[in-house]
Amino acid sequence: MNGKRQDYLSWDEYFMGIAMLSGMRSKDPNTQVGCCIVSQDNKILSMGYNGLPNGCSDDEYPWAREGDDPLETKYVYAVHSELNAILNYGGGSLKGAKIYVSLFPCNECAKAIIQAGIKEVIYDSDKYDDTASVIASKRMMDSAGVRYYQYHRTEREITITL
Repeated sequence: MNGKRQDYLSWDEYFMGIAMLSGMRSKDPNTQVGCCIVSQDNKILSMGYNGLPNGCSDDEYPWAREGDDPLETKYVYAVHSELNAILNYGGGSLKGAKIYVSLFPCNECAKAIIQAGIKEVIYDSDKYDDTASVIASKRMMDSAGVRYYQYHRTEREITITL
C-alpha cells in the first residue's frame, strides 16, 4: 500500500462521537447529553455527561421530568454535561478550548463555558432554540465572543462491539 487510509474520522466526527458516547453514560431515562472539551491542538482535556453530583446515589434521587413538587424532579439535582466536564477538569486553564456537546448549552452552562475561557461550542441538537434559556445562552456567548456552530452530520455509521 502506497498511501494513507482515506476513510479516517475527521476531528469533528471524532470529538462529536466521543461526546455522544459520553452521553450514553447518563442514567437519565429521557435525556442523555454528553460533551468533550478539546484543546486548540486537538487534545482531549475533559468529558462529561448529565448526571447527579458525586456522592448522590442515582437510585435515591428522582429522574422525573414533571411533578407538582420541584424537589421530586431531576432538574434541581442533575449536573449538565458541560458543567460536569468543566468541574472535572484538573489540568489548569481551559482558556481557548472548544467544547463538543450533543445538545446546545443552557444559560447556566453558557455562564460556566464563558467563565472557563472556552471559545468555541460545537453542538449537535438545538431542539430548545426557542426557549428563554437558549436565547439567553446565545446572547451571552455572542457578547463574550464565544463562537458556536452546529455540527454537520456526515451520516457515517460507526459500530463498536463491546
